Amino acid sequence: MSGNNGDEVYGQAAGAIGVLAIAAGGLAAIKDMLGLSWTATVLLTVGVLAALGYLARRLRTAVRRLWASRGAPPAAVHEAPGDVPAVEESAVAAHGELTVALTTAGAIGPDQIIRADEATATTVQTGTLYEFLMPAGRTYEDVEKRLGVVAGTLGVTRLHMRLERSRDNERRVRLLKLNEPPFTRPFPAPTRQQIESFAGVPLGHDVTGELVGVETFSNASLLVAGMTQMGKTTLVNGLITCLLIAYGDFELYLLDGKFCGLTRFERVSARYESSDDPAVFEAMVDELNARSDRRYAERMEAIRNRKPAPEFKPVILVVDEAADFFAHDESAKGKERARRIAEKTRSLVSKSLEAGIATVLMTQRPSHNAIPVNVRDQFQYRLCLYVASEGTAKVALGDTYFGTVAPINPALLDPDIKGQGVLFSKGRSTLMRGFNFPDELIWSVVDEVHARKSQASLDKESQSPLKQAINLVQERGLDFIPTAELAPAMGITDTRPVTRGKSLSKLLGVPPGKDSAGVRGYWLDDLLAAARTDA
Repeated sequence: MSGNNGDEVYGQAAGAIGVLAIAAGGLAAIKDMLGLSWTATVLLTVGVLAALGYLARRLRTAVRRLWASRGAPPAAVHEAPGDVPAVEESAVAAHGELTVALTTAGAIGPDQIIRADEATATTVQTGTLYEFLMPAGRTYEDVEKRLGVVAGTLGVTRLHMRLERSRDNERRVRLLKLNEPPFTRPFPAPTRQQIESFAGVPLGHDVTGELVGVETFSNASLLVAGMTQMGKTTLVNGLITCLLIAYGDFELYLLDGKFCGLTRFERVSARYESSDDPAVFEAMVDELNARSDRRYAERMEAIRNRKPAPEFKPVILVVDEAADFFAHDESAKGKERARRIAEKTRSLVSKSLEAGIATVLMTQRPSHNAIPVNVRDQFQYRLCLYVASEGTAKVALGDTYFGTVAPINPALLDPDIKGQGVLFSKGRSTLMRGFNFPDELIWSVVDEVHARKSQASLDKESQSPLKQAINLVQERGLDFIPTAELAPAMGITDTRPVTRGKSLSKLLGVPPGKDSAGVRGYWLDDLLAAARTDA
């Protein structure tokens, strides 16, 4: 050991002894002053020092954030390698409003900030649009889960906020804060071009005036609930109008429990009933369930024969005041009828989607027993207008709704704004307001669709029976169709096999054949050959 090194070791040892002596003296003084044991004195001293260290850290963080929000952060000095003092790069400026709001809400940590150079606040027509990046380790979902608290720190309600996620970065957030309560000023009804260009079926406007709706009714059904006089019927009238404009060729079944709520569309419906009799509802459900069964049978036959799946014309059942059809008079017969109707409806909603049959139920009594749970649970789309309580909202939107991401409480909606509601689809909530089309537009759409259907019916009637049979077989994607199936489709109602077969053969002018199982019917090639001969 050299002389210099030896002196350094002796100096450090002496310093350490001095520190220990001072610490021992300090502890002894504290012990005598407080009258504590040595163990209690040591523990108390360590605890006080730890608390002071924590407070110092919190104070340092607060000072740095304050300086950052003012755009003038202090430079920090630290020890560089070799014990040479060096100046750390200045901290990045923070966006003060967003940093405070997200920290208070717990969306970011107390030692994190929203960088000012990664955030913008733009004034738009309806409010302020914030676009920013969350700190590393945080994502869009941290804001989404605490959106109500974030709204409160920004001085507005959850209804004033709309959140969008980025498609390229999980940390990027678009947050719109409205200047005034949503739908304070109504948006104009959409044009036909806007409805036709929408990617799906529009149901209304969102808080910015953009169209909002659902992707399709091909594989989903819709439950609409809300208290009376909240705009449900007007909203569904708008939905049907949009379907007639943009959804293509489909069949509309209407059950008008209000007697006049859906009357505008009677001319273009495949079946229209105005009744509050549960027997009428049950008959319509029976008809559609039977139709669903036939379609599944055709699909199964196509799979067996390794043929493409048949394409079915969409069917949409709309029922107004649906709760009335599940009610009963407490009698044994009434309860049995209600149970039977509930089971049939559950089967229709749950099993008919693949057969192209969708259901829209509306109720003004979203109580726990208005529509049976086993029926409510089958709906993929939920739309809840104003209701009186959170419990009632759960009936319409689902028992677990308020545990989903960024829920909106329908009980907080303004009951004076008709048609305003919460659309819950694919786990996401959207605040919207349904369309209120003028009667003139609805009548013009109905007349246009009615004229188109009437012309199609005339064109079909002008076809020869043989051509009709060919079209039917081709539409179903079949090579062979039994006489028992083709005869009813051609208007032959005789149930006696021999008489029915002779009538069909005479009508078509083509003798029947047999398939490999010996079933009598008609091959598509034979029908096509006969049509070419006639031509």
